[in-house]
Amino acid sequence: MASAVLPSGPQCAAAAAAAAAAPPGLRLRLLLLLLSAAALIPTGDGQNLFTKDVTVIEGEVATISCQVNKSDDSVIQLLNPNRQTIYFRDFRPLKDSRFQLLNFSSSELKVSLTNVSISDEGRYFCQLYTDPPQESYTTITVLVPPRNLMIDIQKDTAVEGEEIEVNCTAMASKPATTIRWFKGNKELKGKSEVEEWSDMYTVTSQLMLKVHKEDDGVPVICQVEHPAVTGNLQTQRYLEVQYKPQVHIQMTYPLQGLTREGDALELTCEAIGKPQPVMVTWVRVDDEMPQHAVLSGPNLFINNLNKTDNGTYRCEASNIVGKAHSDYMLYVYDTTATTEPAVHDSRAGEEGSIRAVDHAVIGGVVAVVVFAMLCLLIILGRYFARHKGTYFTHEAKGADDAADADTAIINAEGGQNNSEEKKEYFI
Repeated sequence: MASAVLPSGPQCAAAAAAAAAAPPGLRLRLLLLLLSAAALIPTGDGQNLFTKDVTVIEGEVATISCQVNKSDDSVIQLLNPNRQTIYFRDFRPLKDSRFQLLNFSSSELKVSLTNVSISDEGRYFCQLYTDPPQESYTTITVLVPPRNLMIDIQKDTAVEGEEIEVNCTAMASKPATTIRWFKGNKELKGKSEVEEWSDMYTVTSQLMLKVHKEDDGVPVICQVEHPAVTGNLQTQRYLEVQYKPQVHIQMTYPLQGLTREGDALELTCEAIGKPQPVMVTWVRVDDEMPQHAVLSGPNLFINNLNKTDNGTYRCEASNIVGKAHSDYMLYVYDTTATTEPAVHDSRAGEEGSIRAVDHAVIGGVVAVVVFAMLCLLIILGRYFARHKGTYFTHEAKGADDAADADTAIINAEGGQNNSEEKKEYFI
């Protein structure tokens, strides 16, 4: 059987304060509830009061639940961090209408707090009127997403090869924001600094970026990671990179690419840069341009080609960043030539070269090879002929002065023996 005792300590003080703060019309009701709670307070036999911490994003709803295990109808109340009573049983003495009762029973007091702000952060106390009284607390943590995300580029327009500074700032968040950098789809590494002010954090990240012409029009993305942010929160700026021209020469005529005497030649110079080159010029390297050549903007036209037109023709283009050129090497073939068209390398700043080989050069090489082979055959023939004659001469020695065939054979054998003796002597 529970014994009747008066509430004391912080529980009594909190209940009395709640009654004093209530409006006159509700004050009497609260006092009656307090007296009824004080009439029978269980002596306590292992009851358990528990709650859970709450994490909520600023502006959303936090739910506080005071739960009782093995309830015996003891009075439950909820207090704010200043120990002001929010709810006493199902009665709300606090005037803050953001607190609303979600559930009240002998085993639970559940309250919601709408439109949470950073000032609502702290410990909230659940109290159970037992003997001795029980108390448990829950901590409300408020997450604040970055209020503003800004990206700033040191220079609106950069030149290829230049290093620029890009900064991104995430202001007034809690906790501090993590900033990640991307150039297109490639992640880059920046350097971050954190400033704290009144429990709020401002993060600034710096990125040093060396730009190239391929980066023109590519976005630089500042992306934040924060527990209060769902999805991708990011801002971006597009790079504007100036670069010197890229020059390419295109043969537009003759279509088959083979230049013969009497034909016409038309070349077109294509130059792309930022800013776009306003003028391209044609020159002939190490010589003057043929008198019958016609220049029209990016086009070079030479009519009635002849051997004197052979040479390297260069297209030059420039802008405020720099200049570049591409070369075309012209070789005029005979009218009977059927050689495949020459392949030209027209990369900017590099000389092109004709890879077709002239028939005269091929004929000269073949003639040299044939002449060398004939000389080798003659030398080998003379060498073998000389060795064969020497053999017959030695074989006939001793037979010249013989009177008959038998004597010649005997003399020849003697000659061979003498030769062998000489060989032995020299050994």
